[in-house]
Amino acid sequence: MPTIHVARDGAKLGSFSLEEIREGLRTGRFLPTDLGWQNGMADWRPLSEFAIEQSAAAAAPLAASTSAAAIGLPWEHREQLGFFKAFFETVSLLLTKPVEAFAMMKPEGGMTDPMLFALIGGSAGMIVNVLFQVLFQSFTAFGGGSRSVIGMFGMGWVVGYIVMMPVLLALGIFIGSGILHVCLMIVGGANRPFETTLRVVCFSCGAAYLFSMIPICGGLITAVYSIVLEIIGVSRAHETATGKAVMAVFLPLVVCCGVFLLFGILIGGFGASFSDYFNRH
Repeated sequence: MPTIHVARDGAKLGSFSLEEIREGLRTGRFLPTDLGWQNGMADWRPLSEFAIEQSAAAAAPLAASTSAAAIGLPWEHREQLGFFKAFFETVSLLLTKPVEAFAMMKPEGGMTDPMLFALIGGSAGMIVNVLFQVLFQSFTAFGGGSRSVIGMFGMGWVVGYIVMMPVLLALGIFIGSGILHVCLMIVGGANRPFETTLRVVCFSCGAAYLFSMIPICGGLITAVYSIVLEIIGVSRAHETATGKAVMAVFLPLVVCCGVFLLFGILIGGFGASFSDYFNRH
């Protein structure tokens, strides 16, 4: 079996087999960001990517999924990496390589870590978005005077909203994860417990909500990327078909649209009936 050379921060740690590296990633001996190299490779690459690719090459999809998931995202190794480095490396991995990221994510292991990640990224994105709107609307030419957020509710409402943001975000994540998991059960794609779905939603929100910082179009980008990440995350973490993941993610939207459409038809029908009644009398 070919050996793999491992290095960290420029210092060589030694040569190990693929099984030793997998075990080291599970136990914390190695970090996902440690670099690996073996004969035939052009460059050194992170062990997280290296382990996943080597597992796939071994033609053992289930074993590859299991071993990759056991590695954990950089955020789950922040004690070794450092808080900020672990956060930004996790964000980068989720936004640029979501398939590999959710293959690395531990499907279980507690809700505190992923929720903390979601609250940091989500709150940062939403707070910056609100502050930008306040700044933008503070100019009368753009804010519309009394029609602006401050004009309608006052600055106290804005401050209260910012203070309550983490609580509102946490409630939204729990409710959204519950709805998504129920939909996943309906379409037959829930192969793991609710905790797995919550972890997917938390990491998706923590990364995607940072797009809310972008002026004007940030909200749209956030919505689209959140959906994309949840579909990929549910598919990988629950080891279910992509089609089922798509149906589970879009089912609440379809139901809501159907309810609003039905409500509109009923209101329109009642309105037409009342109009006809008053016209005849």
